[in-house]
Amino acid sequence: MTTRHHSLAKNKIKFLMLEGVHARGLDEIRRQGYETIATEPKAPPPEQLLDMVEDVHFLGIRSRTQVTSQLLDRARKLTAIGCFCIGTDQVDLTEARRRGIPVFNAPYANTRSVAELVLAEIVMLLRGIPARNAAAHRGEWLKSARGSHEVRGKTLGILGYGHIGSQLGILAEGLGMRVIYYDIAAKLPLGNAEPVNTMSDVLARSDVVTVHVPDTELTRNMIDAQALEQMQAGAYLINAARGRIVDIPALADALRGGHLAGAAIDVFPVEPKGNDESFESELRGMDNVLLTPHIGGSTEEAQENIALDVATKLVRYSDNGSTMGAVNFPEVSLPDHASARRIMHIHRNEPGVLQAVNSVISKASVNIAAQYLQTLPDVGYVVMDLETDDAPALVRELDAIPATLRTRFLY
Repeated sequence: MTTRHHSLAKNKIKFLMLEGVHARGLDEIRRQGYETIATEPKAPPPEQLLDMVEDVHFLGIRSRTQVTSQLLDRARKLTAIGCFCIGTDQVDLTEARRRGIPVFNAPYANTRSVAELVLAEIVMLLRGIPARNAAAHRGEWLKSARGSHEVRGKTLGILGYGHIGSQLGILAEGLGMRVIYYDIAAKLPLGNAEPVNTMSDVLARSDVVTVHVPDTELTRNMIDAQALEQMQAGAYLINAARGRIVDIPALADALRGGHLAGAAIDVFPVEPKGNDESFESELRGMDNVLLTPHIGGSTEEAQENIALDVATKLVRYSDNGSTMGAVNFPEVSLPDHASARRIMHIHRNEPGVLQAVNSVISKASVNIAAQYLQTLPDVGYVVMDLETDDAPALVRELDAIPATLRTRFLY
């Protein structure tokens, strides 16, 4: 069944922002002229959320709200979804795309926050702070230099040299560390970082190994028992990337056996759904392990950056039709359209659709000032700037094309 949404004045467009989206994002949406914004501090129960989305055009969520096909069926007016976070696993991206709904996130807005946490963990692990802190809480006094080291001159191995990994390398060099890295794609080094040929090279040469890769079939359990054995005796492991990258039971064995001197883990294969749920892990109770509750990007600065980034993308899509930064949708960067009426046609990617679209425009004797098209295997997105005063009539004709998923026009 097709879903359609035509043009609305800004004061009629409804935003629903859940889970305490940072005020900076809400302020930006209001600054751009949107007045109807409902907010909720938490993720509503699923049944309540179904009722809440029926008349919503733009939905803003964080990590706990689940956007399922059932919810999308109820949200008949939904035009776009903003994930005010890094990941988008909580959204059925395929179903959203099939309904012509782009999904936006902020993949790089917390880069600095994660890099700083990892840098702090490097210092704390090499100084043996986790064990000394735990002992002090028990009334013990471990005043000794044994097993405590400066970071200067030590080798940091980075697996995954993207935005976070490369920034971390620069910060670590500032403390005097040698930096080596491995990435499946060729990446130019920043500073004095040295690319190496294999992951095994990083594991074997590093005093500290830190992981910064996405969660894919290739990366799940990439740090398993065999990989841990390749690490230097007395080395440290840090994971602030994704929970399924490290085999936690194997890591626990390597720590108990003394092969590794310590670890810092911020993400886990199974995490509590809320602050009131118990955290379970084989790493609990180990004095030489730093455990943090998935807070790598949880700083006020990162949340503000995320809010502004995603809010800007939602507003730009509403005002302009641009889809740059969408994770599930053809990406189109568009100029302003002050001298023409802009119509956006989202359709199933089938042969003949563009011809049918242009035929509608041609029969109406309307001049196309500009046209933009991008496609994915199942969905196409064509944007037209038309010299016409009767966009609603054209929209009705475009809606009648069998492959149409959604048609919008802008005031």
